[in-house]
Amino acid sequence: MDLLNTLVEKGLRRELPTREEALAVLATSDDELLDVVAAAGKVRRKWFGRRVKLNYLVNLKSGLCPEDCSYCSQRLGSKAEILKYTWLKPEDASRAAAAGVAGGAKRVCLVASGRGPTDRDVDRVSRTIEAIKEQNEDVEVCACLGLLSDGQAEKLRAAGADAYNHNLNTSEATYGDITTTHTYADRVDTVRQAHAAGLSACSGLIAGMGESDADLVDVVFSLRELDPDSVPVNFLIPFEGTPLAKEWHLTPQRCLRILAMVRFVCPDVEVRLAGGREVHLRSMQPLALQIANSIFLGDYLTSEGQEGKADLAMIADAGFEVEGAGTTTLPEHRADVVAAAAGAGCGSHAASACGGHADGGGCGPCGGGGAVEPAETAEPVPAMTAAAGEARTDLVAVRRRGAGTDLPPNA
Repeated sequence: MDLLNTLVEKGLRRELPTREEALAVLATSDDELLDVVAAAGKVRRKWFGRRVKLNYLVNLKSGLCPEDCSYCSQRLGSKAEILKYTWLKPEDASRAAAAGVAGGAKRVCLVASGRGPTDRDVDRVSRTIEAIKEQNEDVEVCACLGLLSDGQAEKLRAAGADAYNHNLNTSEATYGDITTTHTYADRVDTVRQAHAAGLSACSGLIAGMGESDADLVDVVFSLRELDPDSVPVNFLIPFEGTPLAKEWHLTPQRCLRILAMVRFVCPDVEVRLAGGREVHLRSMQPLALQIANSIFLGDYLTSEGQEGKADLAMIADAGFEVEGAGTTTLPEHRADVVAAAAGAGCGSHAASACGGHADGGGCGPCGGGGAVEPAETAEPVPAMTAAAGEARTDLVAVRRRGAGTDLPPNA
């Protein structure tokens, strides 16, 4: 296809596709799907080889959120029967993080529900970061605590945080349809603060909330302009007890096309296969590794994911390798800018790296008040074909192990 040849050439040059080209990727047929994956894979391998970065989530505080994000099981008014607990002690959070690191995770993502942290909360998280770094000095730590106030990003950076997560989630035009207690601009402002403090920005999206192709392209182009170092691509888990419980629009093929579009728009950025991969990609997950160079290991915030051992086996069987702690994730031209920004206390990125200055954050499914949670039942389920609109509630399991429980975590 001329379209795919053009997109590969642009990706290898770090050149922005047109909106029409991005929309055309989402409109390709299932017959063209493997060609789309192969084309995106060429761009992925150019900048990231066959490495897969592992990330591990620790839910520091679960549920009890005052925000009304429609997609989130921790939202105000949620009837989802998730774990609810207040802040983990630093030593407990450090133990949970250690399980992920032992499983091969290079980055630990510390997430807390809520609108945003108080200064006392930031002090608490800072102690947790210090405890984790004492135990594993090479591990990257990303915080995802919601909307930041002045000076809080600097405090997290001083405590040893490497990155901050805050997802844009959807297009600016449709943001008010999913959340009313804060704005799209609030999210942009928070990641700008993280940038200015020298933190690496991680910001992504959630697909499957009823958005149009144009909405998906809008949010990904906004991310390109905002220039995060990593872009998590989440697929909505329609949790029972949330307003979007009946939204089952995704197929594995649709998910792969979305991932490919993100890769073409942000070719040299860490594209993370995040929430919902087990539910919506299912047996097609290995194909997604041809496009994404980063995944979450094990469980998520309020739901259970694929077993950690199965994640590692999937990576190996697909012919990829786990990225080691001594390897720099980003291509040299981006990594140099990140290192310089960290030393200078400014998170600005060269416009050529991904198209401007990034605002967002997205170490994980959470991007402020809530979280998207992927999950899979521990027991095998019967083989079945799921079309768009067909609910697969059998694949959604509430997390009952790990952080906030007495049971060992899945990593």
